[in-house]
Amino acid sequence: MSEQTERLKAAAVQAVEDHREELIELCSRLLQFPSENPPGNSTPISRYLERYLSRAGIETEWHEAGENMWNLISRIGEPGGKTLIYCGHTDVVPAGDRSKWAFDPFSGEVKDGWLHGRGASDMKGGLAGVIFAVSLLKRLKIELPGELVLAIVPDEETGGEHGVPWLLERGLVKGDGCLIAEPSSPLNPTLGQKGSCWFKLTVKGKAGHGSLAPVSGVNAIVDAMKAVERIRKVWDLPVQIPEEVKPIIEVSKKYVDENENSVARDIFERISCNIGTIAGGTKSNVVPDTCTVEVDCRLPFGATQDDVLNFVREQLDELNIDYEIEPFGFQSTANYTPPENPICRAVVDNISYVTGDQAYGVMQWASSDARHFRAYGIPVLQYGPAYLPSIHNFNEKVRVEDVVRCAKVYVAAAIDFLCEQES
Repeated sequence: MSEQTERLKAAAVQAVEDHREELIELCSRLLQFPSENPPGNSTPISRYLERYLSRAGIETEWHEAGENMWNLISRIGEPGGKTLIYCGHTDVVPAGDRSKWAFDPFSGEVKDGWLHGRGASDMKGGLAGVIFAVSLLKRLKIELPGELVLAIVPDEETGGEHGVPWLLERGLVKGDGCLIAEPSSPLNPTLGQKGSCWFKLTVKGKAGHGSLAPVSGVNAIVDAMKAVERIRKVWDLPVQIPEEVKPIIEVSKKYVDENENSVARDIFERISCNIGTIAGGTKSNVVPDTCTVEVDCRLPFGATQDDVLNFVREQLDELNIDYEIEPFGFQSTANYTPPENPICRAVVDNISYVTGDQAYGVMQWASSDARHFRAYGIPVLQYGPAYLPSIHNFNEKVRVEDVVRCAKVYVAAAIDFLCEQES
């Protein structure tokens, strides 16, 4: 690292600390927008963000991917050098039953060192951080020998059709590296994600009078219960993990053992299976003729959607039931960015720089928008503030200090990547 880069980073990190109240106010304000998806309406929060960025002298492009689904793109720095993308989504999952919240989910309350509200951890804390970081770098007039692109997308929580892939398909964002401010642990950004295979099982039976069951009619719910037991056997399906990803999987197991529940350490090498929804029947005294089950499987390296669906069909064929399987929703294979890639080095090194502790990247057992960037040849990782137990839960929150820490990493990593790291 050159002395000039060191000075720029130190000044930027100190500026985040000096303006921390502005950052927390921004995050609090974002939490007050009920940008639940569904239904999905990013117009109000997008208008606010455009005004915020314009005060720093940053112009914003608006791209409507669907009704009230706005993608915002802003740029600072000098075109012609490397390009770094900072990405975040404005949508949040629905707040659900308000009576189960200890506070208003859209209050944005700051209390006892915490920011409270739906999306605090997923991911308005991180979104505020990247927006603040880009704004601050612009205001500090730091001359970046490259371009920092801010991509704010409206649609991630329902699959992202109108967000990241929409931008990439149209060539509206391109880059040599990308950071998504999705939630992570403080010292461990996620360098890779498992794949996903969602499918809907429809079991068909034959209606009849409930008083004659089980001698009359064919109960679709009962047959679906048998099918579910067979589907869950996918957990035991052997998977051959490729040699090149075994090191990062071992590091991820170490992380789980030290920081999470160790029962999850096998998840990186197995196909997980969640029976998410089940619906069937019309009345208790009618033999149900239809039952549908929605299943979410996550795929390790070495497993594909065909592996899962072929196994499930083999299992169900043995039951002699009438069924159909239809894939839907998330479909992807496991993907990752190597730890030695410049974007990974820039972020990991600067987590250590800001915290003084050793940082390292790990695998994530879920899926994310990162897969879309990798599909377009853009190396990517995820790092953002989070109180992990509260994500998609009632009483979601995030620590103020975590939001500030991540913003410091964002400004330092941008300077490092664009000034020092080679593409």
